[in-house]
Amino acid sequence: MEKKPVRRIVTGHDKDGKAVVLHDGPTPYVGQRGEGNVVSLLWITNESPVDLSHTRDQASQKTGVPPPRNGSILRVVDFAPQSGSGGEPHGIDHNEILKQMGIDPATQGYQRHTFTHRTRSIDYAICLEGEIDMLLDDTAVHMKAGDIMVQQATNHAWVNTSGKPCRICFVLIDSEVPPSWKQDWKPAK
Repeated sequence: MEKKPVRRIVTGHDKDGKAVVLHDGPTPYVGQRGEGNVVSLLWITNESPVDLSHTRDQASQKTGVPPPRNGSILRVVDFAPQSGSGGEPHGIDHNEILKQMGIDPATQGYQRHTFTHRTRSIDYAICLEGEIDMLLDDTAVHMKAGDIMVQQATNHAWVNTSGKPCRICFVLIDSEVPPSWKQDWKPAK
């Protein structure tokens, strides 16, 4: 899938306290994951409240899908259209996918789809272009450009069977472990 650049503008302060632009241009932190999905990392915070005293590029850190403890992540993901029955890929190991995402398979719940996962975070998902389905344990939610989802550490899988790419902006903010996670879940396969 084409790696469509995401312009990243980061403001901050110079040594005299004047408001300035620190970074302006396509984010250099772009990778490919899974079925051709393109992930553009824009920013990471490592604490809350956020330390704004530095000028370093916070997106230069290595990270997985979940945000750092007490931190947050801002990224844009371009989901490639998936083929197959219900967008279910064949021959892909679920636990290996989780490890590639930086997620411990032992922390996961019910596996409805190969890409099913959950993160200990509140996620804001803003659909910028295209259409996609988010599969929950027993239901699905269809999103299209302009829709915004607030996801509270739910078990889910993103599945794009629209035939066209879908672009979503995600903000993930670390959370406490939700009470529902403390129930007995079926282990990930």
